[in-house]
Amino acid sequence: MTRVLKPFDLQALSIFLCIKVALVTDPCCGSGGMFVQSAKFLQAHGGSRSGIAVYGQEANPDTWKMAKINMAVRGLNADFGSYHADTFTNDLHPNLKADFILANPPFNYHPWHQDELTEDVRWKYGLPPANNANYAWIQHMIHHLAPNGKIGLVLANGALSTQTGGEGEIRKKIIEADLVEAIVAMPTNLFYSVTIPVTLWFISRNKKNKGKTVFVDARSLGTMVDRVHRELSDMDIAKIAETVAAYQEGKLENEKGFCAVATTEDIAKQDYILTPGRYVGIAEQEEDGEPFEEKMNRLTSELSGLFAESHRLEQEIRERLGAIGFEI
Repeated sequence: MTRVLKPFDLQALSIFLCIKVALVTDPCCGSGGMFVQSAKFLQAHGGSRSGIAVYGQEANPDTWKMAKINMAVRGLNADFGSYHADTFTNDLHPNLKADFILANPPFNYHPWHQDELTEDVRWKYGLPPANNANYAWIQHMIHHLAPNGKIGLVLANGALSTQTGGEGEIRKKIIEADLVEAIVAMPTNLFYSVTIPVTLWFISRNKKNKGKTVFVDARSLGTMVDRVHRELSDMDIAKIAETVAAYQEGKLENEKGFCAVATTEDIAKQDYILTPGRYVGIAEQEEDGEPFEEKMNRLTSELSGLFAESHRLEQEIRERLGAIGFEI
């Protein structure tokens, strides 16, 4: 069975299995899809939809109205504020401390009115650059996190390694504060709106494994269902969720090319870059049984043939261009 990826699915075991009541928020909630999935999951695992207190915010007036309707038709009580508003310039829930924050913020969003917010209390780990709100979203969510709260968010891959505009220093401080629990690199083509690869970040205020982060490289999972769309199977989703759960329980064994647990010191040695490939390495290839000498002879012979074909094509291109008056 396959289905289009919902970021919430990947947080299943690590967030909602053991709770009965939760305050859930999304600072860029769109039409409220994250809340709907949260309620469905909680209900499916023995909880009640009434066990979720929903808080959200949305800047687009039409989408804000859709979110309110979406909650109403599903019988979910939600506080989206009395009007639509920009999360950065007009935080409608300034005193909120959430148990769980689930978000898929707009990638590389700008401008976000940084010049109006340079002294804002939310930038505990540094002022985010004006031309990219990725680390503004991250710090906004951390600011609103309860003492034992957790964040699950989707970000473009650039946030893993960027050094521009002070983002590298902000990331370093967040890592040193021991907030990053898991980083999951996802394949391309999972979303219908964008084709770029994305990463799931899991941030915890009081994570169980102190001083450690689990990295998962899931880029090889999923199946292309057409030329531009990939879907994850339930087994793919379960594999990722179970990997994170095993890490939280202290039972995870590193799997070359897929998952690895790294200490804060390990991450510091990588200049605080969070790209999973740096930690999980490359999967071991199965031995094909072909002797080395034979393999090298075969490969060099194939390479020689490719070189010859390349020269032939180059000469043909030169001749055809020459025939119409162009010389290389």
